[in-house]
Amino acid sequence: MESLSQMSSSGAAKPEIVQLPDWLRRPIGRASELSTVQKIIKQRQIHTICEEGRCPNRSECYANKTASFLLMGPTCTRSCGFCQVDKGHAPMPLDPEEPQKVAESIQLLGLTYVVLTSVARDDLPDQGAGWFVATMDAIRAVNPETQIELLTPDFWGGANPEEKQRERLAMIVAAQPACFNHNVETVERLQDPVRRGAKYRRSLEVLRYVKELDATMPTKSGLMLGHGETEEELVETMRDLRAVKCDRITLGQYMRPSLAHLPVQRYWTPDEFEHLGEIARDLGFSQVRSGPLVRSSYHAGEDG
Repeated sequence: MESLSQMSSSGAAKPEIVQLPDWLRRPIGRASELSTVQKIIKQRQIHTICEEGRCPNRSECYANKTASFLLMGPTCTRSCGFCQVDKGHAPMPLDPEEPQKVAESIQLLGLTYVVLTSVARDDLPDQGAGWFVATMDAIRAVNPETQIELLTPDFWGGANPEEKQRERLAMIVAAQPACFNHNVETVERLQDPVRRGAKYRRSLEVLRYVKELDATMPTKSGLMLGHGETEEELVETMRDLRAVKCDRITLGQYMRPSLAHLPVQRYWTPDEFEHLGEIARDLGFSQVRSGPLVRSSYHAGEDG
């Protein structure tokens, strides 16, 4: 499925087809849980990152009454090399009924913990920060007991981007999500090919500023392994996250969505993920999820 370079007799790089490791194969789960969620979101013309990103854990999360909703349409204004979400053309206008539709879906599914994420919407005046807040308000109006985690873009853009970014983050923090999540995605050296349009230090500043605004709010970030990073670089990244008081971390294996996306450079083994998880715990992260199939919202509503 993924390719590694192998030298041919002519000296040219020749792609080698590498079989997906057994530990990255898992059953699809109970069809009833998948179909119920898919039916409800299709009827309301809303989106989940579980479906758009083809998350391997979606049936498990649905069974545990959690899901991750993708706000502001399925089209991103950025073009990251790893992401399954659609990009490359103009994003859709915002659906004014989306916050209410998401709230109704959560109520129908009986979800106790939800993650709200979004595509990057650099075309919007506030980069979509107000839409997160509006959706949180709609959810709380009908599901007051449901916990809401946010997984946001960096909200960077427009005139005076640093000042505006801080205003947008202040709006988010004032809405009091259960957890604020912003992913650095990969180590600093690999940011440009992996995260087009985003910056490593800018992402660290996002997490730092949220803690500055509210020291009690849990913050979280995630890394995808397999882009060519080293263990030393991963540990350095974890140290950088702890330096901005990031509380929680997810570590998972990058899996190439299509041939148009970045190839996998390495499959990290379950034992290696366990080792990295131990390092993260030793560094002081209060919640660590580390494994090949771990994603940003995996077991998000659980402590420890």
